[in-house]
Amino acid sequence: MTFDAGIPAPEVVADDHLFSAWLAEAAGRRLLEVRAEGLEGKELKDAGDRAAHELLMTLLAEHRPGDAVLSEEALESAVDKDARLRAPKVWIIDPLDGTREFSEVPRDDWAVHVAVWEGGTLTAGAVAQPALGETFNTGQPPVVPPRTSDKPRIAVSRSRPPAFVAALAEKLDAELVPMGSAGVKMMSVVRDVADAYVHAGGQYEWDSAAPVAVARAAGLFTSRVDGSELLYNQDDVYLPDVIVCRPELADDILAFIAEHGTD
Repeated sequence: MTFDAGIPAPEVVADDHLFSAWLAEAAGRRLLEVRAEGLEGKELKDAGDRAAHELLMTLLAEHRPGDAVLSEEALESAVDKDARLRAPKVWIIDPLDGTREFSEVPRDDWAVHVAVWEGGTLTAGAVAQPALGETFNTGQPPVVPPRTSDKPRIAVSRSRPPAFVAALAEKLDAELVPMGSAGVKMMSVVRDVADAYVHAGGQYEWDSAAPVAVARAAGLFTSRVDGSELLYNQDDVYLPDVIVCRPELADDILAFIAEHGTD
């Protein structure tokens, strides 16, 4: 099947907020088409990763040829890294976050991440959840609803929840909410499905860049587990830990980690 992403309006291409959302939605539509082709298991995972990556790289090369790109699905050479580190603007993308969940039809906890780094910080981003028909973006920052749960809720991996998060939940009298995809977990705080996402098990810049950009725009607290700033477009793109939470929970979470660690 040949996917036509369409032609974005000039004002969309010119605006990083609008263009990141357009890109994420285009990749999401392509992934839904791949999902409908009848593939299963690893074949479906590989097809999804490949289709979304190729589409995003093609669209960025066409509409933003002067910008650098950091993608989970592309091996970065030393030349590519040098160019990225010298570039004034870098698109940090995860074409398919939650590949496992994507392959488990009809699960909806998978996402597309598109973020923009410029001048030392994240300046725009979008997280599409295609199976939900939702795209969260910095151009129209989501309004976080009032908390509807009496107990705090912490989003965790449904297959590999970190042991320290269980201890944190006990300390905060919180509930654990299992789900897939790092981006989905962070957007669950935006959506009032959870109140915090605390991770310290290994990730890379593309796992958190777009969700962190959206979470910041929505007024949520974001940091590394030691409270330091999340930095992107680094020489080493390994970024193993992240906190995204409602601001009123940040001090208690950081205090617990400072005392007990994440081991």
